[in-house]
Amino acid sequence: MPKKVLNIAELQIAAKRFCERENGLYRAELFGVTDGKAIGTFVEHLFQNYLEEQYELTAGNSANGLDLPSINTDIKVTSIRQPQSSCPFKDSKQKIYGLGYNLIVFVYQKEDNAKIQQGCLHFLSCSFIESSRTADYQMTTGILDIIANNGNAEDLFAFLSDHKIPSDEVTLMNMAEELLKNPPKIGYLTISNALQWRLQYGRIVNLTEAVDGITQIIRYSDNGN
Repeated sequence: MPKKVLNIAELQIAAKRFCERENGLYRAELFGVTDGKAIGTFVEHLFQNYLEEQYELTAGNSANGLDLPSINTDIKVTSIRQPQSSCPFKDSKQKIYGLGYNLIVFVYQKEDNAKIQQGCLHFLSCSFIESSRTADYQMTTGILDIIANNGNAEDLFAFLSDHKIPSDEVTLMNMAEELLKNPPKIGYLTISNALQWRLQYGRIVNLTEAVDGITQIIRYSDNGN
């Protein structure tokens, strides 16, 4: 039987099934592991293998470092205790216009069973975030507020400077003028400046209203939280 081609809709279906299959499944490889990065890498590979069993993963540009380049999507796995991860810094505009690719974010709670020397993950949330919603929430809402209040390029330049967007003054003024012509969509991540962007997902996990561009495949509130 030929494999189906992976697209965004199929990715979301597969993610839900994957979470249902893995939820509470004890594995010896997870016992005693406290390093979030190690757990994240383990789950990413597990999910990629799960997809490869069922889908034709059309080769994409792996040079961009994405886990699923054919659908312009990166996989993120994080603990509910502090739902965050990092990603490469490419351009200061990523904080305003988004990362340039989609995210699928798995949020887990880990449990160890000392009797059987195995650990398991409970998947409490799983969200698909379109590229257009991967910008910083405070940055994008602040910019849109300034524009709504008849702000000009100087107002936007001051806002960008105050928020330490990593660019020189000429670039920031060009950015400010571009924002008047091309205002951003509201992003739903919290993005901290660093050598790598630090992405925080608390707003996504706790989202209760419907937002175009964000699909809650497993809703945190449905877990009784």
